[in-house]
Amino acid sequence: MIFQGAMKRISRVVLSRRAAVFLTVAAVLSCLATYSVMTKRSTDINTVYWLLNLDLILLLLMGTVVSRQVVRLWGERKRGIAGAKLHVRLVFIFGVLAAAPAILMAVFSSVFLYFGIHAWFNDHVSTAVHESLEVAQAYLKEHQQVMRADVLAMANDLNRDSTDLSGNRQAFDEFLETESQLRGLPEAIIVNSNGKVLASSRLSFTLELDAPPQKTFQEARKGDVVLLTGDSRDRIRALVKLDRYFDSYLYVGRLVDATVLQHMQTTEDAVKEYTTLQGRKTQLQVSVTAMFIAVAMLLLLAAIWFGLVFAEQLVTPISALILAAERVREGDLRVRVAESANDDEIGLLGRAFNRMTTQIEEQRDELIAANRMLDERRRFTEAVLSGASSGVIGLDAQGFITLANSRAAEVLVGDSHYTFTGARLIDFIPEAVDLLQKAHQSPDKPAALQLEFAVGDGPRKTVFLRITAEQGGEGAVATIDDITALVSAQKKSAWADVARRIAHEIKNPLTPIQLSAERLKRKYLPQIHDDPETFEKCTDTIVRQVGDIGRMVGEFSAYARMPNAQKMVENIVDVCQDALVLQKQAHPDMRFGFIASEPVIKANCDRSQLNQVITNLLQNAIDSVQERQQLHPGDGHVKMVLEQRGGNILISVEDNGLGLPEKGRDQLLEPYVTTKKKGSGLGLAIVKKIMEDHEGSVVLENSVVQDTDTGAKATIVFPRDI
Repeated sequence: MIFQGAMKRISRVVLSRRAAVFLTVAAVLSCLATYSVMTKRSTDINTVYWLLNLDLILLLLMGTVVSRQVVRLWGERKRGIAGAKLHVRLVFIFGVLAAAPAILMAVFSSVFLYFGIHAWFNDHVSTAVHESLEVAQAYLKEHQQVMRADVLAMANDLNRDSTDLSGNRQAFDEFLETESQLRGLPEAIIVNSNGKVLASSRLSFTLELDAPPQKTFQEARKGDVVLLTGDSRDRIRALVKLDRYFDSYLYVGRLVDATVLQHMQTTEDAVKEYTTLQGRKTQLQVSVTAMFIAVAMLLLLAAIWFGLVFAEQLVTPISALILAAERVREGDLRVRVAESANDDEIGLLGRAFNRMTTQIEEQRDELIAANRMLDERRRFTEAVLSGASSGVIGLDAQGFITLANSRAAEVLVGDSHYTFTGARLIDFIPEAVDLLQKAHQSPDKPAALQLEFAVGDGPRKTVFLRITAEQGGEGAVATIDDITALVSAQKKSAWADVARRIAHEIKNPLTPIQLSAERLKRKYLPQIHDDPETFEKCTDTIVRQVGDIGRMVGEFSAYARMPNAQKMVENIVDVCQDALVLQKQAHPDMRFGFIASEPVIKANCDRSQLNQVITNLLQNAIDSVQERQQLHPGDGHVKMVLEQRGGNILISVEDNGLGLPEKGRDQLLEPYVTTKKKGSGLGLAIVKKIMEDHEGSVVLENSVVQDTDTGAKATIVFPRDI
């Protein structure tokens, strides 16, 4: 904060210095412009006032800048900042040295101006100026009166002879020429209000080219003689209305001495200016006095400013060292002070400061490099943990989780972005309590445990937990692996091996047993007269049970030797209809329904395996309906729905049978797990295995059929892959 404040003060000083230099130059230029304007003979007093106002504005601005600097120095002196006292002393000395001559000059100039202005505007000068104006005006008035008389006389002559002159242009021109020569008017023309020339004398070219303004015609209609002065001010012109002529005006001109007119105009301007200055005598005196005061104040402020600049140069090295020390305190070790060529104490101090900061910076860079290496190792460890397939968890002495990768969060809570702030491992796996104690008791040997748990209402997982205590510490590291898929694969492999052994051991004696029972029935049934029905029933039972065992052995063989899927593009609608036709023929007493979202739905699949999946699902639905009919007689319904959603194929089989149990529903897809009385538990396991080969899945759920009947719904989902 101190360094920032110092930088702000320096920036303000720089800005104030620039502003003061600019204002000083502007004030000097303004004073020179004021002096140049006042020394001219014909000077507009308003211009002087504007320049004086500009001087005062510049003086005010410069005073504001200097005052801010003085206030800043005084504040620094109060706060005890180094160099502030020297600043104040130098500014005071420069101000006193500049104030004395500036005040004397302002007083002397004001007194001299006072007497000079009173001498300019005394009675003698005022009388001479006004009398000269009256003489010039009398001369012009005399010419105008003579001109008016000649014009009226000439107009009377023209009106008198209007009868003879009207309509005769030549006579009109000759008469006008005679009148102009007789009365000493070399220029004379007759014009209408539109400026059209009706008659003219010989020397009237300038009048024809310089028509009178329209407003003069309006004045002439009133009966007056309108007198005009040309732009060149070397002639006088007059315009009068001819009463005996329609819309006709006499327009004449007479040359006048241009020098006389020019002197008269100069006299008028001088009298106006003198009168204006006489009326503003006091204001002029005050303004010029203010200009003297402004110049004096500018000199004073300039001296103060130079004192500020000079003092600033003296204390700059000390201020630089103070600011550099503040920046070093804030951690900026790259700061250096400018080393002067002088071998004074301040120069030696600056060089010693630079050597000190250089050494400290080198030591800091070495520490930063070491920390950077540690940080890189930490990031490498985090990268390894994030890419590890196992969940890695760091534990403190109380069992709280201090570190966990995304895989651990995914296994424990099902969310890879979960944060374990304030959580303990036993909150998720209670069995970890004993395992932690065992790991701390034997630090050289990790403690391991395989267990099952479920995340919320999700399926149960099989995980392998291993905890290793820190060597020489109280913490521990736990690794957790989700081995659900591995355990499932092991179970499937084991069941497949069991199925092969059962099929091999049971399949061979089945055929002789069945043949022997059938031969006994054919050969000995006619010979038995005592209770032949029991004999026949027993042999039929043997044959029927052997058939059931044969079908079960066939399912064992099919599950154990499931071939790889041979995928081809097939029409799934045809596959579903073929499987459904066979069931309709085998169970005519049951109603079957089929709905397809499109007439043709193609997908890449193994037709025979998909047909086996659909057949197994239909058979499970039929068995469930039949079991429900044995308990509660009624109609049986089985409905199949085929639809395409995006890039997946969905086939669902829904029935109104007994439905699925609420618990253990996910285990129905495992081998030898069934809810049917005569089921082998391999039908859904085969369905699941075929769907896994097709990169699909199986979903089991209960459904409601026809609002009141409950049943089961099995849905398979697999990609089209076309």
